This record gives sequence, structure tokens and C-alpha cells, in this order.
Amino acid sequence: MSPRSASVNEELRRRSRERLLQATVDLVGERGYETTTLADIADRAGSARGLVSYYFPGKRQLLQSAVHRLMHRTVAAALEREPRTDDGRELLARAIDAVLGLAIDHPVLMRAHMSGVLQAHGFVQCPDQQRLAALLRDTLERYGSRQVDTDYPLLRSQLMGAVFAIVLPGAPMRPETLRAELFQRYGLDWNLGVPPDGETARRYTP
Repeated sequence: MSPRSASVNEELRRRSRERLLQATVDLVGERGYETTTLADIADRAGSARGLVSYYFPGKRQLLQSAVHRLMHRTVAAALEREPRTDDGRELLARAIDAVLGLAIDHPVLMRAHMSGVLQAHGFVQCPDQQRLAALLRDTLERYGSRQVDTDYPLLRSQLMGAVFAIVLPGAPMRPETLRAELFQRYGLDWNLGVPPDGETARRYTP
């Protein structure tokens, strides 16, 4: 039996890493961060326990990479959905709605992610985060930003703050309120992106 080529080995490693990231999203979303172990993640992914340590320094780094991958894929899908558009204002609205939607749909997961970012080890600059950053920077350029190096960190902090406000235990803010604030800040029409329907839309239209 001939040995596998380098390209085949690389593809197998990519798939193994993808399974670990998806298993992390699923398990932390179901059980929370503290009760999810690396052994649980490896078992859900169908991987050897040692592979987790091969790809990631620890559970917190694995979680941040998994969430950044989910965020990148979610925002990318929102930007590319039909009808396709090059309208920068529509694209920025879609990106904002996609991130807020993650906080609404995955509160346990996003709460664990925000908790890790706020702890001593802080923000992990992983490849998944860099892909998300590139996507949001490109969206800002299409929106018309002439100072992306300044505007991107500001957008990132505003989105992180909105996510934190939605998932804050005991005192969450309504996503519609946060959406209205963000849309007003960027001069976006309420009907762009994926606006809430009916009475909610009338109440929170800027």
C-alpha cells in the first residue's frame, strides 16, 4: 500500500480539525463551558484525545477558534445569500444582523466565548479570527469606510458589546434595541438586512 500524498494528509488534518471545532460548538452550546471536557469534545468528533492538544493549546483556545469559525461562516453566508448585492450598506446591515443572530440563537455558547475573552488570557488571534476580521474589514470598505484600520476595531468592539448585552445573565437587553442603536450609528435604514417584523419593527425603528 503506497503512502498517502502530502495533499491527502493535509486534507485529513483539515477535516479532523473541523470536526473538533464543530463538536466544541455543539457541546458547549448544549452543556456550557465548565461541564464540557476535552475528552467529551474528542469523543463527539470521533477523534483521539491527543489530537485536541496537537491542534490547540487548551480548551479556551479551542472554544475561541470554534466560535470565530462559526461567526465567520455565519457572516459569510449572510453576505452571500440571495439576492446577491454589492450595496455596502446592505452588506453591513447583514453582517450586524448575523452577529446579533448568533447571540440570540446560541446564548450559552456566546456567553462562554465572551467570558473567555474578558479573562486574563484575553483575545486569541487565531486563523479563524483573522478570517472573520478580513471579512468585516472588507464589508466596511464596501460600506465606504476610508479609515478601515480605525473603523474595524470600533465595529468589532460595538458588536462584542451588543453580544455581551444580549447574553448577560439576569439583565439582558432586547436585540431590537441594540440593532436600532447600531443601525442609527451607521446610518442604516431599518429595512436593510433581516429586520424584525410587525410591532417589533414599528417600536424600534430609529
